[in-house]
Amino acid sequence: MHNDNLFKGFEVELFTGSQNKHVGVSDDIEKIFSNFVKEPDKRNVEYITTPEKDYINSYKKLLKPRIILRQWLNKRDLTIIPSSTLCFKHDNQFQRSEKNNVYHQFIQDNYGISIATSSVHINIGIDSLDKLFAAIRLVRCEASLFLSISASSPFLNNKLTNNHSQRWIQFPKTPNNVPFFKNHDNYIIWIEENMKNGNMQNIRHFWSSIRPNGPKRPHVLDRLELRICDYVSDIDLLLAITALLELRVIHLFENMKTLDPLITSQFSMDQLTKICDQNEIKAAKNSLDAELIHWRDGKKVICREWIKNLLGDLSLISEKLEMKHLLKPIYEVLEDGNQSMKWIKQYKAGLSIEDIMKHATQDMIKSEEESIL
Repeated sequence: MHNDNLFKGFEVELFTGSQNKHVGVSDDIEKIFSNFVKEPDKRNVEYITTPEKDYINSYKKLLKPRIILRQWLNKRDLTIIPSSTLCFKHDNQFQRSEKNNVYHQFIQDNYGISIATSSVHINIGIDSLDKLFAAIRLVRCEASLFLSISASSPFLNNKLTNNHSQRWIQFPKTPNNVPFFKNHDNYIIWIEENMKNGNMQNIRHFWSSIRPNGPKRPHVLDRLELRICDYVSDIDLLLAITALLELRVIHLFENMKTLDPLITSQFSMDQLTKICDQNEIKAAKNSLDAELIHWRDGKKVICREWIKNLLGDLSLISEKLEMKHLLKPIYEVLEDGNQSMKWIKQYKAGLSIEDIMKHATQDMIKSEEESIL
């Protein structure tokens, strides 16, 4: 760990079920395990890690809850399903985790099972508000790259979709139009207006690719939350994505005048909003092969090439902070494809979705058994 490292924390959503069915047991899990919480649909459950600067400690905190949960699930002939969507055959019935929760009722009535997805939210600690909002602007411009690396949801209801991240295609981004925030005051005014006019039910009802986070939103903020990534079962890859994010943020802080889109993009903030939203959808459909529009000059670039260029830009700082080794799994994804690409290839070769998930689950278990806590 280097002294310049930032604090990192994770919110990890999981699907539970059998070898061919999603089974909701989040209520029991929450009662037994204090570090797990329910999601609105009971087939989902989430655990949250405490902030760490050190990647070895982050690895342990990501892995240990998963091992403990798996041991409990095994006794019930259940497992963790490594897809970010309801990949097995199911009906469209929302499975409420809390029948008396008014907010959950609102979610069920307005969104249904479109919100039944799993993902990983990556939080990066930033102690300066000016730096925080500059980082949110830059990372939003490049959020499609992180989605493309993490994509793991090509299936829905036992069918192959036409998307690499079906999760991000179906998830109801809310509010519909999220601007680029110029500063903290601009963000506070926007949040209060959207809560007043009913676009947001509460401060948590802000579902976008990235958002400010903190202990007393919208007034007290201390971290950037990247929400766009699909569920990543490979912890080494998840930490590689996190390292890429952390390095990009530190790189920004050292080059604010040349990397803040507010200063350096040829586009207005309204134009950038449209470009970034379009890039996210393109990445959700074709991930690494998507043709994206660069936020700086509007040039078209294939996502895979953009990521390669970004890794090149971060080469010196990754060496300086002794983090270059952490990025190795991303190079492997660029070479071999992300999880969705691999699963699509297996499906087209004749494997069923049940077989694909069975093999993926076995790979998860193997990696857990090989890890030393």
